[in-house]
Amino acid sequence: MQVQQQEHRAGYIAVIGRPNAGKSTLIDKLIGEKAAIVSDRPQTTRNRILCILSTEKAQLIFLDTPGLHKPKDKLGKHMVKAAEDSLKDVDAVLYVVDATEKRGKGEAYILERLKKVQVPVILVLNKVDLINQKENLLPRIDAFQKAYPFHGIMTLSALEDRDFTPLIEELTGLMPEGPSFYPEDLYTDQTERVMVSEIIREKILRLTHDEVPHAVAVKVNEMKTRDNGMVYVRADIYVERDSQKGILIGRKGQMLKQISAEARKDIEDLVGSQVYLEIWVKVRPKWREKETELRQLGLSSDHRAY
Repeated sequence: MQVQQQEHRAGYIAVIGRPNAGKSTLIDKLIGEKAAIVSDRPQTTRNRILCILSTEKAQLIFLDTPGLHKPKDKLGKHMVKAAEDSLKDVDAVLYVVDATEKRGKGEAYILERLKKVQVPVILVLNKVDLINQKENLLPRIDAFQKAYPFHGIMTLSALEDRDFTPLIEELTGLMPEGPSFYPEDLYTDQTERVMVSEIIREKILRLTHDEVPHAVAVKVNEMKTRDNGMVYVRADIYVERDSQKGILIGRKGQMLKQISAEARKDIEDLVGSQVYLEIWVKVRPKWREKETELRQLGLSSDHRAY
């Protein structure tokens, strides 16, 4: 008896949710690679990032997006637009919710936006490891079921879980039949320069005070391999005030040295060779409000740098 060969599937999945819902952490776990920076601070992701999972059965292309929030500046407006634009021309939507948070205006806004979506939406209640009693999830699930006709609802911990097979299989079944869109060894559409700049920003998010992270942008101005095989990287960190520059440099330059040391290690893992990293901190007042500055930094809604 001849066994019918299963058709290969491929498609796009928009991953949306409020800031700090755990979208990037979940995507990194699903694709098995570090494609997006992760932080416990809201609004870590600033641009739409394409992340790819290739299996024998399918190629799942995730669009990691900034968290949907009420914008306070032009950068915030760009981030919200990037998230909302990701809902167009996809084959499914993954809506990630922090299960420890009460449903508020932010979730209501997203649910209202989803009413315009014509593709299946899967709800993922994330961070369930932080809920003491699983029974507390039942009212949350019931409330979401009444609010929107989800194709499916799953509970998980992106940080603690190791097996995401049920979610991957569910998404695979929603993809249209067809060949892969990208080479199987590719896991992101980001250039090395963009990934290096994001690695540096990730270290800043982790090491600095609350007043600094959202006012920080990083741009890699030069990246080349020298004759001895070492990769030379020159990057600028932009902040809005002199006080923020002082925090980033630190006493006797110790903070900047720590940022550089931790970033260099991750960059070496990325490029597979030794790295000489040169970082400068510069002040650009109110850069988040200036369209020309956002465009130069690759953060404008109609332009991407590098």
